[in-house]
Amino acid sequence: MSSKPVVLIAEELSPATVDALGPDFEIRHCNGADRAELIPAIADVDAILVRSATKVDAEAIAAAEKLRVVARAGVGLDNVDVSAATKAGVMVVNAPTSNIVTAAELACGLLVATARNIPQANTALKNGEWKRSKYTGVELSEKTLGVVGLGRIGVLVAQRMSAFGMKIVAYDPYVQPARAAQMGVKLLALDELLEVADFITVHLPKTPETIGLIGDEALHKVKPSVRIVNAARGGIVDEAALYSAIKEGRVAGAGLDVYAKEPCTDSPLFELDQVVCTPHLGASTDEAQEKAGIAVAKSVRLALAGELVPDAVNVQGGVIAEDVKPGLPLAEKLGRIFTALAGEVAARLDVEVYGEITQHDVKVLELSALKGVFEDVVDETVSYVNAPLFAQERGVEVRLTTSSESPDHRNMVTVRGTLSDGQEVSVSGTLAGPKHLQKIVAVGDYDVDLALADHMVVLRYEDRPGVVGTVGRILGEAGLNIAGMQVSRSEEGGEALVVLTVDDTLPAPVLTEIAEEIGATSARSVNLI
Repeated sequence: MSSKPVVLIAEELSPATVDALGPDFEIRHCNGADRAELIPAIADVDAILVRSATKVDAEAIAAAEKLRVVARAGVGLDNVDVSAATKAGVMVVNAPTSNIVTAAELACGLLVATARNIPQANTALKNGEWKRSKYTGVELSEKTLGVVGLGRIGVLVAQRMSAFGMKIVAYDPYVQPARAAQMGVKLLALDELLEVADFITVHLPKTPETIGLIGDEALHKVKPSVRIVNAARGGIVDEAALYSAIKEGRVAGAGLDVYAKEPCTDSPLFELDQVVCTPHLGASTDEAQEKAGIAVAKSVRLALAGELVPDAVNVQGGVIAEDVKPGLPLAEKLGRIFTALAGEVAARLDVEVYGEITQHDVKVLELSALKGVFEDVVDETVSYVNAPLFAQERGVEVRLTTSSESPDHRNMVTVRGTLSDGQEVSVSGTLAGPKHLQKIVAVGDYDVDLALADHMVVLRYEDRPGVVGTVGRILGEAGLNIAGMQVSRSEEGGEALVVLTVDDTLPAPVLTEIAEEIGATSARSVNLI
């Protein structure tokens, strides 16, 4: 039996994908489109890599007891049940930038093809017909292109078609007019765009709000000379309404790469000479497939190593700055220490980040701390994916606060929680030196300075002589070596706090003996392995 994590490749991917995974995984293959083959194949794998033909739905996820990552070598996630994956703590990753150039180029190709009737003329000539007059087209120069969705692909199409001399207008409620103006694009309401555009190209995600967006009502507002391209997602352009509009002369033509139901080999639109059709080729270039395979392979490596993945679609955080990455394991360990000190789940949890690091997006540190908080609380495996769900299910209010001011340390992270009885518990840590040594620097109001270790003990007691000796004696009798110790107190004779690091796990009876001998008001053991 191999001890390596198992990665199942369920569809044909670029050979570069396996190369990017490297030798650290056991690679298996199956036909993911064959349900009878997929379900047993997925049962004991750690990750599955798919394209668009494999449906990773709730049934498949439930059958995969060890599954930690679903990787889609492409952009769309129509075939992955992200909600079911999230509930199961399974990370879903895709390759969001792998095919943007390829998809944009295909949309541009369809625009040109519909304007100049290139495929129709090609077919006619190969059938022995010389029909120059029949396939007279229109110029793109000085025409108005309406881009519906000014995201990454929409922007690339706008840039490329402006080089043809086209005037670019766009509809996108999530783009500021000033940003569009910088690109030479005028933002319009959708109805305005429909009225003025000579060509319309769709670049929106498929959501309940966008399905049928270009439907019968919209197609009654367009110019009869308009040509419509959809190389985004099937169903955004209503195919039945488009067929009627072309048949009735209300739309001059269309270029389609995507369809409401795929694979699609039989559509009334295929009967129309004014329609140029391709079988979902938007991501089908050698370059795009290689980029997608390499991207998701890297994500799988990160995910199975327990690291946060920038391209995970069901994990908060986004791209992680290099200066932030070393803080992830620190924040997670602080979360685990917090839980050990609190002894319960907090009603409210604050993750506070101080110092120079706050010039970056540090949302991921909140997520990492949250993962640590629940690591020793729930039976399920806690991941960056389901940690927020555990907090939500338990009614924990989670907040992130940041400040560039950090008087005592270059950067510092504090995990602070309010318990059900109103008591506040907090622990703070920092990274020291070029090797990013993880240190605990405060417990509540007590300052300490101690390197984090796998096994730690935190004691509170009334300050008096002999306590440290008593603790050392009991640990020595138990055969436990003290690796480090830090004592802090509010005032002489008041409450004191000691943080110990020891070489092995502290047995519960030994901790109880220490607490009784010194009269500890609190005695907690922390194990970070």
